Amino acid sequence: MSTRLVLSIGNFFMAGHFFLIVYVIAPYLALYMPATQTGLVVSLGAVLTLAVFPFMPMITARFGARRTAIFLTSLQALTLATLSASPGLIPAVIFIATACAISPFIGYQLDLLLEATVKEEGTTGRVRTIFLTAANLALVLAPLVIGLLLDGTENYARVFLASAILLTPFITLFLFEKAPEPAPHDVTKVGLTCRCMWADKDLRAAAIGNAVLQFFYHLAPLYTSLYLHTVLGIAWSDLGWIFAIMLLPFVFVEYPAGYIADRWFGDKKLLMAGFVITGFFFSLLAFVTGSTPLLLVAGILFMSRVGAALVEAMIEGHFFRRVTERDANTITVFRMTRPFAALLAPLFASVVLLSGSYLLFFILSGALIIALGIVSAVAIHDIR
Repeated sequence: MSTRLVLSIGNFFMAGHFFLIVYVIAPYLALYMPATQTGLVVSLGAVLTLAVFPFMPMITARFGARRTAIFLTSLQALTLATLSASPGLIPAVIFIATACAISPFIGYQLDLLLEATVKEEGTTGRVRTIFLTAANLALVLAPLVIGLLLDGTENYARVFLASAILLTPFITLFLFEKAPEPAPHDVTKVGLTCRCMWADKDLRAAAIGNAVLQFFYHLAPLYTSLYLHTVLGIAWSDLGWIFAIMLLPFVFVEYPAGYIADRWFGDKKLLMAGFVITGFFFSLLAFVTGSTPLLLVAGILFMSRVGAALVEAMIEGHFFRRVTERDANTITVFRMTRPFAALLAPLFASVVLLSGSYLLFFILSGALIIALGIVSAVAIHDIR
């Protein structure tokens, strides 16, 4: 089995486990605490991630990316299995925060392992988008599985247990299929790496663009499901197929977008279009009510993910075209935008929702995504 295929299959299972829980985190926590405060638990997980992430290059250099990935995935499976057996506010806060904290570290190891297989940077867009598409297949299937598991109930323990079980094939695959390790790299302080990245206009733009995308990723799953299910009362049996339709662009858009960017248009134009589409259609959720036809809801959500898929394909391809597996410190800082956004997005949402207005929340969120996204896209140094 080729190394890239192994990594893509592993990414399918790793992504699948997280996508199973990300849509139910807020509704589950809302059983034990005010709905508008549920995102703060995700912020707690982000604090844990940010505290540990600076040490990840050193840990990876010491133990290797593959062994570190196996250990972290085993710890994640144990966390989720324990959560499924321990209902209540305190276990929910502790184990959900821990699960949110661990997931970015696993993705970081996969980044390094995949980047070690890339020898010609002109193929980076296609390599990265194939890798992303494997994860996005799991992304589309996850809502359908959630709908089947819940079956009209609020028994979220089934989802957490299924998520833990889904990590077993990942662990097995990496135990028996040994992917090449990234080349040795020097470990530098995160502060120094941040300053070097900030001085590079192109890398700075890519990192800001990724932060905006991650801001959307930590608003949309949490607060869309919270609004549609908890506030509007749409059943999970309906949300399952709505979310599955919503996520199809991640399967069908990213690889063609990466190929087109590599061959013809470059990244900047598609990146700007992606941010505008994402922000505009996310803001339209402000006008969705309990009487809105479900197909229209699905259409709005679908278009928001068309934009997000374009953004993700362009950001991933552009950044990894500029680095190699030896740039583990730079990749660390780039990936730290995810927990940074995971910290800020729920805090932003909690403050806005103190007014009790989801209309204000969605409109303001969409406007921020468009404005900040365009700022980052304009600064990208295009290859075409």
